Amino acid sequence: MLLNMVQTINSYLSDYICVVLLIAVGLWYSIKTRFVQIRCFKEGMRNTFGKLSLHGAKNEHSMSSFQALATAIAAQVGTGNIVGSAGAILTGGPGAIFWMWIIAFFGMATIYSEATLAILTRKRDEKGTIHGGPVYYITTAFTGAFGKFLAGFFAVAIIIALGFFGCMVQSNSIGSTINTAFGVPTWITGIALVIFSGFIFLGGIKRLASVTEKMVPVMAGIFIVGAVIVLIMRIQYIPATFAMIFRYAFEPQAIIGGGFGMALKTAISQGAKRGLFSNEAGMGSTPHAHALADVKTPHEQGVVAMIGVFIDTFVVLTLNALVIISTLYTPGGPLESGTAPEGFIQANMAQIAFGSVMGTELGAAFVAVCLFFFAYSTIIGWNLFGKINMKYLFGEKSLKIYSAAALVFIFLGTVASNDLVWALSDMFNQLMVIPNAIALFALTGKVVESANKYSYKDKK
Repeated sequence: MLLNMVQTINSYLSDYICVVLLIAVGLWYSIKTRFVQIRCFKEGMRNTFGKLSLHGAKNEHSMSSFQALATAIAAQVGTGNIVGSAGAILTGGPGAIFWMWIIAFFGMATIYSEATLAILTRKRDEKGTIHGGPVYYITTAFTGAFGKFLAGFFAVAIIIALGFFGCMVQSNSIGSTINTAFGVPTWITGIALVIFSGFIFLGGIKRLASVTEKMVPVMAGIFIVGAVIVLIMRIQYIPATFAMIFRYAFEPQAIIGGGFGMALKTAISQGAKRGLFSNEAGMGSTPHAHALADVKTPHEQGVVAMIGVFIDTFVVLTLNALVIISTLYTPGGPLESGTAPEGFIQANMAQIAFGSVMGTELGAAFVAVCLFFFAYSTIIGWNLFGKINMKYLFGEKSLKIYSAAALVFIFLGTVASNDLVWALSDMFNQLMVIPNAIALFALTGKVVESANKYSYKDKK
């Protein structure tokens, strides 16, 4: 009964409240910043890759701009990029990817505002430690009891959603995929994850930044190379693949069935939901990383943050989608008819797609390795975000208890699967959006002022 109730709440949150809020924020900031995601895209790329280093700042209290971006991408690029995009295609058809692109485009403006506000409202204590994130710009937007309530609500939601249940979901994906691909018992994977995670958690910001700045380029590189190889092998189907994405964005009933109205609603909602919760723009998670960036202006990190959404959706997620569509939906593919044969689920579609070109065993192993990197990087990023909010609520002394509890959840995730836990994780994940979005609307003036003051084009 409790599971059904939570699932009902989730359906309303995801289908209506969160999707509407996040799309509205993206549209709002795109207009108010004069489409900063277009005007300042080149600047963002230059700030991100112009001085790229895998041995950035080694500061106990802050990160380099790239380290902050790498930590944000580590959290953004998770199982949703492989499993989530597959689920969107399976349920909403290839056209769902088009709507993911639209959502990501507006999401780049949203995440610009989040990163900008994270820098503007962050605080330093007497030890020089930076404290930043949505709780600080929420209490800036709303002073007094209401602001404290919204910030507290957000902090509790993110601790549960990402710090505990979210990491459990990610470790479950790691355990199951490694078991499937290599036959390693899930409990052994769980012990290894606890050891590796504990080492990073205890090392603080300095160790986490050092790990993410190296892990993110490696994991992205491995996946991109593998996906490009598959796409080269299927190059004759690439034009048809793009044609299907655009055609079925507006004629989804031709491949997923049902009436036009319901099919279109399904394609758009699947693309929107999966896209929003893949790149995390507007959810309030990645601003914690961007708040730690050692930059001169808020705008400087804002444009870098936009590149995180671009990499997450327009590079990683899109490549995975192209592999799936070009191998499974093109002429002769098992999903050409639009009806999934028995055994096709969102969890194995990527393995089947890559395996169709690489061979079944190699395809399963490749996806397992990529999922490990994606999910594990998300675990360490989400742990940091939960830790920042734990400290906000309960102080420094609570962090040891938090870290110990997080490690327990990570281990449990590899050996147990509980539908209620997953549903609760989704619920709190979506509840984070509400106070964060409210604060983003309230602080529009600060973001627009920063965009106008520091915009690269305005300097010319």
